[in-house]
Amino acid sequence: MQLEFHQLDRQWERLRVRQTRRQRQLMASLAESGQQTPIVVVRSSDQPERYLAIDGYKRIAALQQLGRDTVEATVWAMSEAEALPLDRTLRFSPQESALEQGWPLAELEQRLGNWLEALGRRFDRSVNWVSRRLALVELRPEAIQQQVREGAIAAQLAMKYLVPVARVKAEHCARMAAAFVERRCDTRQAGPLYAAWRDGSRVVRERILAEPESFLKTQRQTPAIRPVAVVQERELEMEVAILHRARRRLTEATAGDGLSAAGTSAAPKWKARAANSTGRQRESERSGKPNMLSQAQRTAILELSAKGASGREIAHVLRMSRLSVRKALRSNSSKIPEIQRADKAEACQQQILDLLNS
Repeated sequence: MQLEFHQLDRQWERLRVRQTRRQRQLMASLAESGQQTPIVVVRSSDQPERYLAIDGYKRIAALQQLGRDTVEATVWAMSEAEALPLDRTLRFSPQESALEQGWPLAELEQRLGNWLEALGRRFDRSVNWVSRRLALVELRPEAIQQQVREGAIAAQLAMKYLVPVARVKAEHCARMAAAFVERRCDTRQAGPLYAAWRDGSRVVRERILAEPESFLKTQRQTPAIRPVAVVQERELEMEVAILHRARRRLTEATAGDGLSAAGTSAAPKWKARAANSTGRQRESERSGKPNMLSQAQRTAILELSAKGASGREIAHVLRMSRLSVRKALRSNSSKIPEIQRADKAEACQQQILDLLNS
């Protein structure tokens, strides 16, 4: 029936939360397709010509904003005290899966002759939403749908695993469904079986479906090995963190040594020397001249080696050649070795002193 807005009593509107984005979408749908779902009202006990709105406050507000004069309504033949709990009960019902939503859509399309566009307008959904749920019903064999209705297979499990298998091969879908029912698999247990079937070859798929119990038994034994891999991965992450921390400390120590040696030199100068240290080291290696490691670098090399890092890893983290790392490890000391050089001026020492004194 059509009711004018002044006939409605909206005293329960304060129990609703209005969302601006949803309200704009509702207005657009009403402007394009009109009102598809009537509001729910009951007759007022005090004034028979007035009606108390139970459900549909957002539609009422949207129609008023669009400038409409009337609203389509359905009258419940019950009192206000009975209508409110019933409305709450309908709202608190568990959410249906996509497969459960597809069943009434299929009935409306096949038996009652509704088109996809009409179903989308009636349910305030897109045509794509309707077609995807109809595809779930049409792809799956009727025997599996009956098992879902009886509760032998969970609707979520069937939608997530059996529908993709049915798209590939209906026979495999039926065999996998039988394995799920026989072993009472839930979604978590069915996941590995489906993943192995999806990633396997034709021979592997046949073997999995022929002996699903053997596969599931193997999966139950796998978790005993997994913690070892997890522990090893955690240890590797800790070692990488130690290497990065050592490289950061070494960079800071090298920068400090460069600043103290420069004395009164400006900060950009020692920063440039620290940035070009890698280039000087490679140039020294090509020329064959020794490039002495600092005490901080030698200490870092020995510490990383004591923690199990290889020479390649140490050289990569500290940004130096592996030859320098090997020499520092062979010396097994953080002290800088003295370079033994022949003193060429020793034979002319007295002449030099005489020149200085003259």
